[in-house]
Amino acid sequence: MGDIFESLKPERLWKHFAEILAVPRCSGKEKAMGDYIVSVAKAAGLASKKDEVGNVCVEKPASAGREKAPGVILQCHMDMVCEKNSDIVHDFAKDTIQAQLKEGWIQAKGTTLGADNGIGIASCLAVMEDTTLSHGPLEFLFTVDEERGLTGANKIKPGFLKGTRLLNLDSEEEGTFTIGCSGGADTELALPLKRKKARAGCQLYLLKIFGLRGGHSGLDINQGRGNAIKILSRLLWQAQQKFGLELVRMEGGNKRNAIPREAWAEILVLPAEAERLGAFLAEAFFKVKTEFKTVETDLQYALEKKKGTPAPLATASQQTLLNFLLSLPHGVLAMHPEIAGLVETSTNLAIVSVKQARGQIICSSRSSVGSALEAVKNVIKALADLAQAKAKPSAGYPGWAPNLQSNLLKALKTLHLKVFNTEVSVVAVHAGLECGIIGEKFPGMDMISFGPTIQHPHSPEERVNAASVDHFWKFLTATLESLS
Repeated sequence: MGDIFESLKPERLWKHFAEILAVPRCSGKEKAMGDYIVSVAKAAGLASKKDEVGNVCVEKPASAGREKAPGVILQCHMDMVCEKNSDIVHDFAKDTIQAQLKEGWIQAKGTTLGADNGIGIASCLAVMEDTTLSHGPLEFLFTVDEERGLTGANKIKPGFLKGTRLLNLDSEEEGTFTIGCSGGADTELALPLKRKKARAGCQLYLLKIFGLRGGHSGLDINQGRGNAIKILSRLLWQAQQKFGLELVRMEGGNKRNAIPREAWAEILVLPAEAERLGAFLAEAFFKVKTEFKTVETDLQYALEKKKGTPAPLATASQQTLLNFLLSLPHGVLAMHPEIAGLVETSTNLAIVSVKQARGQIICSSRSSVGSALEAVKNVIKALADLAQAKAKPSAGYPGWAPNLQSNLLKALKTLHLKVFNTEVSVVAVHAGLECGIIGEKFPGMDMISFGPTIQHPHSPEERVNAASVDHFWKFLTATLESLS
C-alpha cells in the first residue's frame, strides 16, 4: 500500500483502494477490475459469478443466527471516467493513477482519481474480507459501464439478484441519503459537410480553448461552469462575421457525461487578415473570460501557427455547423418547483468532432420529469432538422422516484442519529443512478444511496475526503449489523 494511505482508516478499505489505482477500468474496459474482484472473493472463500456483459455478483452467507434476515445488496460500479489534463502524460490502460494526500483530501496528479466509484468498490471488498461483522445474507453487485450510460445495470437479467434491500454506494456527500435521481438520454447528431479547395497563400492556425473546470454534467451543471465547445463556437461564429476565416477541423469534449473542458479548431486565414483576426479573438476571449471570471479562473486560449493547407469546409457547411453549435442548448433548463436547489431539467453539449465530410455531435440531457426530458430531445431534434442533420436519440434510462415512506430509509435515518448524533439530509439528485434501472427490473426493491464526500468527479480536480471515508465505513458496517 502506498505511503499516503498507511496512516488512514479503515486500513482494509484503503489497502484495496490503493491496489485499485493500478487496475485499468475506463468505461467499457473493466475486465481487469472484474477479475480482481473475483480473485478477492475466491481468496475469501466466497462464491462469485459474471454475466455476459461483465457484471459481477459475489455472495457472502449470513453470520450465525442471522440466516433468516432479508438479503442486503451492496452495489457499486466498476468503471471510472478517465480524464486528464492535456499536459499530463498518462495511459489509463496501463499506468497506475498517482495519488497524493493534501490537507486531508486524496487527489490524483493531473488525472481523475476514480474515487467515483472506487471507494464503493474498496468498501465492498473490505466487507467481503471482514470476518468480525455480524450480518444477514449479503450480495455484492459490481456493474460495468455505468459512466457511459448505465449499460451494466441495463443488462442485468432476472434472477441475477436475490436480495430485497439495496445499498447503492455511489453518492458523494457525507451525511446525505439519496433516494431519487433523474432519468436521462443522449442524442447523437450527424451533420453532413462539404469541403472546398483552400485559397492560395492561406496560413493554417490552431485555436484552442482550455483550462476549464469541466465536471459532472448532472451534478455540476448548475455551477455556471464554462463549456469549451460553446465558447469556441462563439468565438468562431463571431470571427466569421468579420473575417474570411475557413474552418478545417474542430474537436471538443470526450465524455458524454462530462462538461467539456477543452476544445480546438484548425482554421485557414489569409496572411493579410491574420494580425487583425488575432487581435479580434483576443478581445472577444477577454470578454468571455470576464463573464466567467468567478468560476473559471484558469480559462485560457491560444492561437498558434501550423503547417499545411488542408481543404476547409465549404462556406455554407461552415455557416450551418457554427449556427447549429451556437444554437444547441446547454446548461440548466428548469429547476425543480418543489425541492429547493434541485435541477429538474438540463442538457450538456458534450462532444463535437468535425472530420472530412461529417460533423458528429453528442448532447446528453437529463430530467426528473419524463415529459420534460422528451421535450428537450424534441428541441434538439428540431434544431437538427433545421440544419439538415440526422438525430439519433438513445432509449435513455429511467429516473428513481423518491419514496419517503421507505422502511429502509426510516431505519437508516434512526441509525445515523444513533451513530453520529446528527440528522441526515435526504435528497434527490440531478444525475443518473443505477437504482432507477435496478428498481424497474426488480419491483419492490427498497433502495438507498450514500457515500463519503467526493468533490469534482469526472475531472482532474476530483478528490475524496479521507475522514469522510472513515465515517462512511463506520456507518456502512453499523448498517449491516443493524438490519434484520
